[in-house]
Amino acid sequence: MTGPAHADTVQLYAAGSLRAALTDVAKAFEAESGHRVETKFGPSGLLKDEIAGRAGAHVFASANMEHPQALSAAKISGPVHRFARNRLCALIRPGLAVESATLLDRMLDPAVKLGTSTPKADPSGDYAFEVFRKAEAVRPGARARLERKALQLTGNADSAKPPAGRAVYGWHVAEGRADIFLAYCTATREARNQNPAQQVVALPDNLAVGADYGLTVIAGAPPAAERFATFILSPQGQDILIHYGFSSGRP
Repeated sequence: MTGPAHADTVQLYAAGSLRAALTDVAKAFEAESGHRVETKFGPSGLLKDEIAGRAGAHVFASANMEHPQALSAAKISGPVHRFARNRLCALIRPGLAVESATLLDRMLDPAVKLGTSTPKADPSGDYAFEVFRKAEAVRPGARARLERKALQLTGNADSAKPPAGRAVYGWHVAEGRADIFLAYCTATREARNQNPAQQVVALPDNLAVGADYGLTVIAGAPPAAERFATFILSPQGQDILIHYGFSSGRP
């Protein structure tokens, strides 16, 4: 394949939950376009703050819509496009009996350690706390109890990092820091692949929380950045995301 007359390097800042999927999307884009993609993955809220501080990002792929919309509203980036959907699931330590119907009881049990990510810094934490808000309608008083007991183990700048190659949520559960961890369903699938004895439990309908992922191109980015964003939204990019357990972001 003949590369472009001028090959650009696209700087992608993306949510940690997208690491595997967007790494493969970037490789496919590089092979098709001849441009390069350099990646930085982390909690979307922290990445948004870096970009607002004029970090060198060209494309921002967030685990929510609000963070890229804030950049767009501030004229730091262009329009925001939903490019993927995810859901929250519960990752359960081996030996703890939990099913969807009993999940709220187990989360409220004082003897059960409940893990979440960090709200504001990481949308996964915001989504977990949305589960707590929904729990209040099911059982009055549950929200405050769950917010008090939630162990915010990931998603902050000073959060403990797993060994290389280990899924962070499965690592925390394996190390005994959490008995139940509310995390993206895509991430719980990865955790169970590494720790087959861990269980993944779907949230019941009255606690279920979905996650829309938003994409935006930073103002002043090279033309290849817009091309890469378009590639993520293309059938080829969407198929890769679906392979990793995401739902399509297309209407």
